[in-house]
Amino acid sequence: MGPAVQPAGPFSFLTDWFEMLTIYTVPVATYCAKLRVMMRHKSIAWEELPPPGGYGSAEYKAIVPSGNLPAMIHDGFTLSDSEAIAEYLNEAFPETPMLPDTIHLRAKAREKGRFHDTRLEPAVRAMYAQVAYATRDAGAVQVGGDAISKHLEALALLLDDPVLPEDQLWLCDCGFAVTFAWIKAFQQAFDMPVVWPEIVVTYEARIHQFAAVKDELAHYKPAMDDYLQKAKAPNT
Repeated sequence: MGPAVQPAGPFSFLTDWFEMLTIYTVPVATYCAKLRVMMRHKSIAWEELPPPGGYGSAEYKAIVPSGNLPAMIHDGFTLSDSEAIAEYLNEAFPETPMLPDTIHLRAKAREKGRFHDTRLEPAVRAMYAQVAYATRDAGAVQVGGDAISKHLEALALLLDDPVLPEDQLWLCDCGFAVTFAWIKAFQQAFDMPVVWPEIVVTYEARIHQFAAVKDELAHYKPAMDDYLQKAKAPNT
């Protein structure tokens, strides 16, 4: 094992120099938060950096051609897309496996994870446009809340078929905690109407029991709070 590299900043963690894992991200990105939950749970050491030149810059695309976030460089290997990175790291660091050991259970885990990434999270992310008090559209807030409620109903159906052992945190769970936090933040900031099925409430409480989830929510909260500042009415 090589000598440890001292952290370069608040988002850096000890790692061996010859296996340096670098994650490019920005503070408010939900898919980066999802990846951090996974890395925390597996006790993976990483260094976290903003994209050089800023998101979408030519400088960043010279390193990560897709320009996407998050992205990683591990021992000279570059990869983007949170799910691709998560599955790669799950194999590269096999301790504390986060995918089940049978083909059917892995398929069910991916089904649940894809539901988050392609259904629920995009519907929640669409509400970022309604955060600013000055440009908020009450009709769009209602439509967005209805769409999120429908996705939560669909999630309830997935959760009602509990084929995955519930005493473990799986890759498919890692994105939900921060996405749920955004829904609640929007409800509080501008009264977005959302119906939470009881089984989803129970699921949220279950994943909150894992230290990796608690730690990431605490880490992520300042970025969320900063983003929500523009939700306030003038002089409040």
